[in-house]
Amino acid sequence: MAVSKLDEIDRKILSELQADGRMTNVELAKRVGISAPPCLRRVRTLEESGYIRGYHADVEARALGFEVKVFAMVGLQSQAEADLSAFEKRCREWPLVRECHMLNGEVDFVLKCVAPDLSSFQSFLTEELTSADNVASVKTSLVIRVAKDEPGVPFEVVEARLSQIA
Repeated sequence: MAVSKLDEIDRKILSELQADGRMTNVELAKRVGISAPPCLRRVRTLEESGYIRGYHADVEARALGFEVKVFAMVGLQSQAEADLSAFEKRCREWPLVRECHMLNGEVDFVLKCVAPDLSSFQSFLTEELTSADNVASVKTSLVIRVAKDEPGVPFEVVEARLSQIA
């Protein structure tokens, strides 16, 4: 299903679930203006089509003792596909790495990491990340505060683009 194949109700369902994935199907159906059974069928179709990848709780990292958030910019020695894939696999194995994005430009990857404290992150940095196969350079930036952290996509932009096409 391409975005053009999603109707307005499907897009409303996605928008509502992105804002609150815990709402009941009955509440969701009410918000998007349809009855509960077809709403549930639509949600299942959106899940099966890959528009909804899953549901999760947005946990407060600091409340769980993770005081440090760091972005690590990683340069690799080789950008051969096998080496890129091997690094991505390794990143998936590191618990402190919460996100891993391959980039175009001077840096090959940016990693979002969390740690209980600076010494824990430093241990990860020196014992794991910088010593990993194919890693040529690592530059880190410690997050001071988060000004915005919105999940998903801006559905108002999707709707604006679709209204220009119509």
